Amino acid sequence: MKHNFPILNQAVNGYPLRYLDNAATSQKPQVVIDAITDFYATKNANIYRGTHVFAENATKAYENARATVAHFIGAQADEIIFTSGCTESLNYVAAAWAVSHVGLGDAIVISALEHHANILPWQRVVVARGAQLRIIPMHADGTLNSANLNELICPGTKLVSVTHTSNALGTVVDLTPIIQRAHEVGALICIDAAQAVAHRRINVRDLGCDFLAFSGHKLFGPTGIGVLYIKKAIQSQVEPYQVGGGMVFQVSWVSSTYLQSVNRFEAGTPAIAQAIGLEAAIKYVQTLDIEALIAHEAALCAVLIEGLKIIQGVRILGPEDQLKQQGHMVSFAIDTIHPHDIAAFLSGRGICVRAGNHCAQPLFTALGLEGSVRVSFAGYNTLDDVAFC
Repeated sequence: MKHNFPILNQAVNGYPLRYLDNAATSQKPQVVIDAITDFYATKNANIYRGTHVFAENATKAYENARATVAHFIGAQADEIIFTSGCTESLNYVAAAWAVSHVGLGDAIVISALEHHANILPWQRVVVARGAQLRIIPMHADGTLNSANLNELICPGTKLVSVTHTSNALGTVVDLTPIIQRAHEVGALICIDAAQAVAHRRINVRDLGCDFLAFSGHKLFGPTGIGVLYIKKAIQSQVEPYQVGGGMVFQVSWVSSTYLQSVNRFEAGTPAIAQAIGLEAAIKYVQTLDIEALIAHEAALCAVLIEGLKIIQGVRILGPEDQLKQQGHMVSFAIDTIHPHDIAAFLSGRGICVRAGNHCAQPLFTALGLEGSVRVSFAGYNTLDDVAFC
């Protein structure tokens, strides 16, 4: 698999590059690079409104990308909205749905594992609407504590927005009881799948969610492209996040009407080349044996965890047994060494890891830490990468 990724075939300070920061962004296979280059070299045009052949071909390619994304997550094409990334997708839900549907005294529920992008939009909503933000707590091992789920997700809860997989600890969340309880009280469900889509099968129908968000750049795709799934049945409740060209049916000086298709959710010129690059990335992922990929990444986690345990003063974060079975990242801290110093030392030896709070400051406050070193894997990583660490 590694040979498909040209950036990995280089050295750093005389050491072979060992890229272990895939939770931040993954590298891109040649097929993705070629797809983007080909669009700009042979098909470049704006979409929808042009009648010339280039505009028609670009429109077809863009809509084919939408259909590919939809099939990948078990959705319909008219349930897929392209955004700039997972952060914009979550902000979209907050601005285009939550502000209009969350009122005084209502509640939004998130978890203690959330990334800032799944915290800050809801903070703005509850302040603006006089609502409450409730937090599902976590156990010391980084798994969620669902003991009081019925009290947290109760009548008056309008939205439950939780991560599928923690970007800081690698915890895979048991979503079933959360989704079931949300449905019982009539709340909508939003899933942050940014850390999940490249590492396991995601099916929105099986999940039973109303919104699902992810970014392309963690899925071997380009930056600047993300996905927001909005269930068809609730789209009438969602206002366009932005307005402008491409999403309107008729405009006068005093009023306007919007298109009834999914295009009403995408104003202006979208990220056409990036959407085509994302399609190429998904098609690449679909050639992989996903079960073998999960087993491979988990095996790397297991070897790393056992190796770290030999080092005095190491604290491994997250549920170790789960990470050894289905994880793709390991976060750790060392009592006497700052995470940034560890990452800088490793960087000098060609090893790329992430250090800090991983945009999850409340989580690390609960753990009593400033941050951690995060080693995150993709299918192109090997046991040799771990051993060299």
